[in-house]
Amino acid sequence: MPSFLTSPQVAPILMLVASNVFMTFAWYGHLKFKSTPLLIAIVVAWGIAFIEYCLAVPANRIGSAVYSTAELKTMQEVITLTVFVGFSWLFLRETLTWNHYLGFVLIAAGAAVVFLGKAPTP
Repeated sequence: MPSFLTSPQVAPILMLVASNVFMTFAWYGHLKFKSTPLLIAIVVAWGIAFIEYCLAVPANRIGSAVYSTAELKTMQEVITLTVFVGFSWLFLRETLTWNHYLGFVLIAAGAAVVFLGKAPTP
């Protein structure tokens, strides 16, 4: 594995992407199976969320060496929206409209403000 993938700058981002894939399935995957009893959906979602936590907690612990908590949370929110767009389109077959995309772009622009003025880490 290339060493840059395990760096404290990159590894947390990759782990947050993976954790968000799991969490999106935990939160929204059951919507494709509405005939499944709610209790079963909850238990399955809980199991999927456990995997998400096994990725997100170390991602934040590793990332805290180079990112502030606000930066980690901001990255997580942008990653969540990005994963959600793909999930909605590919898995749920939902169509997102221009206002969804515009809202997501505005959120991403706001997130970029969090990183303004940050000195690059060596």
